[in-house]
Amino acid sequence: MCRSIKTLRPPALPEEATEDEIRAAALQFVRKVSGFRAPAVHNQEVFDRAVESIADATAELLAGLEVRGQAARRAAG
Repeated sequence: MCRSIKTLRPPALPEEATEDEIRAAALQFVRKVSGFRAPAVHNQEVFDRAVESIADATAELLAGLEVRGQAARRAAG
């Protein structure tokens, strides 16, 4: 696990993750998997597509997760 990727769901975050936080986590994941901090010009397009795909999948995952007790906390807040 990449240590710089943080948990993006409550209760780790007090509110829903922002698009910037989701994209940053996706970028860290792609960097870790590819082994490149910044891709060469000839790899930039595939690198960027991977970040976008992972960010989309992450947003979908977070939107679909049901965190126990979260609804009760929202109602009380």
